[in-house]
Amino acid sequence: MTLTDHLVARIRQDGPMSVADYMAECLLHPTLGYYTTRDPLGTKGDFTTAPEISQMFGELIGLSLAQCWMDQGKPTPFTLCELGPGRGTLMADILRATRGVPGFHDAARVTLVEVSPALKQLQAETLKDYAPTWIDSVADLPDQPLFLVANEFFDALPIRQFLRDGDGWSERLVGERDGALLFGRGPIGPQAALKDRLADTKDGDLIELCAAAIPILTVIAGRIASHGGAALIVDYGDWHSLGDTLQALQNHERTEPLAAPGQADLTAHVDFEPLAETTLACGCRHTRVTPQGVFLERLGITARAQALSKALSGSELDVLIAAHRRLTHPDEMGNLFKVMGLFPAYAAPPPGLEP
Repeated sequence: MTLTDHLVARIRQDGPMSVADYMAECLLHPTLGYYTTRDPLGTKGDFTTAPEISQMFGELIGLSLAQCWMDQGKPTPFTLCELGPGRGTLMADILRATRGVPGFHDAARVTLVEVSPALKQLQAETLKDYAPTWIDSVADLPDQPLFLVANEFFDALPIRQFLRDGDGWSERLVGERDGALLFGRGPIGPQAALKDRLADTKDGDLIELCAAAIPILTVIAGRIASHGGAALIVDYGDWHSLGDTLQALQNHERTEPLAAPGQADLTAHVDFEPLAETTLACGCRHTRVTPQGVFLERLGITARAQALSKALSGSELDVLIAAHRRLTHPDEMGNLFKVMGLFPAYAAPPPGLEP
């Protein structure tokens, strides 16, 4: 049975499903889901993330977190955590860059939040020298200082989509016709979560809600507020969402979200506004949402690239120059991706970001 067959059977039995339920099935079905059955990264996968582009990204992330740790009095022990760590490349770069920070590795308890068996195997190999621990949920994080990074994690969380119709909203749903999946709309009615969006939307506008992000942020912000630490959230998106941002990637090319269930990555742009509101409600502070390129330049990525370039020539130098541009240039990842930091009320924000 294919995932399409499974989804069609479910819809015929239970009726049309929300976009959130569709995304969850496509990405996390135990035997047919995208993340549970493959390594999606790199040239043989469907997309490439910043850590796979250049070591500079992870190095600067690591040094920003290490500076937060020192500024907060070097708490010991602490949790060094990554959400959705891919192949473990980012965490490996963080740990390599922080080797020279006295006491940091001795105090760190490397913790990975991962659900994919295939990716856990890759992470274990990449990080075999650091004895990482895996957990399935942030709810399992220990009650101790937390220094965390989430790079392209929140964009893969399931979203619901609502279309405005007068003073009400109809949910965008996934149904089927003759065995093929298609989008439709549910009944029109009020939506308590969208009552404030009537002021800045018009008929036909589409709003996305990511309810799954709120409990995750609640735990992270709560740990940091209570025990200290910091978090760096890096993702594509912006403040105050509007419009349809659901997209599918297969073989590094965009495809239709309903075209290849379980065979393509599904993501949506992150709305940083509710993440910030949740952070504040937990007694934690957040920084301004900052373009990735600005963040990395503030941390010294150009100086780091120049230092690395001294040992390179020819095609290797060309790769480094291209990587620097891809990470920082406004026309590439530099402006599309944003960074928001979380930090305790009594502490300074993570380096590279402003309160």
